[in-house]
Amino acid sequence: MSSLGHLVRLWYTALIVAIIACACSGGDGETLPEQEVGELKIEVTSSAFGEGDAIPMKHTCDGEDTSPPLRWGGVPEGTKSLALIADDPDAPGGTWVHWVLYGIPQAVTELEEGIPTTETLPDGAKQGITDFKKIGYGGPCPPPGHGVHRYFFKVYALDAETGLGPRASKSDLLREMNGHILAEGGLIGTYERR
Repeated sequence: MSSLGHLVRLWYTALIVAIIACACSGGDGETLPEQEVGELKIEVTSSAFGEGDAIPMKHTCDGEDTSPPLRWGGVPEGTKSLALIADDPDAPGGTWVHWVLYGIPQAVTELEEGIPTTETLPDGAKQGITDFKKIGYGGPCPPPGHGVHRYFFKVYALDAETGLGPRASKSDLLREMNGHILAEGGLIGTYERR
């Protein structure tokens, strides 16, 4: 009887741990569960800056504020569309969204420098609203003297179209992508205003 009681206690403890783990894994709508992506990775590069390097001033609010050139590879079979989110997790008030781009045709492997800030691009891709309350790319613009900020340019391969029209928010896009990500990858650049 004592061994049965011991087994019941072990089972009950394991159940409580599993329930707590599930409760703690919930997000704020800003991230997606890692298991949605699996092992596949997209390699993202830029001719303007390398991984962890400073983003040139021309791609910031101190320069021309033009989007940097981006290139990617490793998009898996079955991809129906691509999406891109660029944001700054080091912003004083929380993550600041700099670019929301989705409905990128699966055959596209790069974005030229200076993508126009229009709702829909010639290839049909759509641009969302940034935290600047504008359409299209808004470059790094951290508060002066706030130190180095990191800027994440994340590319997602999706197994479906999002169905979103232009002007969607990052949260809207994350909701639409949930459960449809085949692979993802990113590039991190930095910028500091003194």
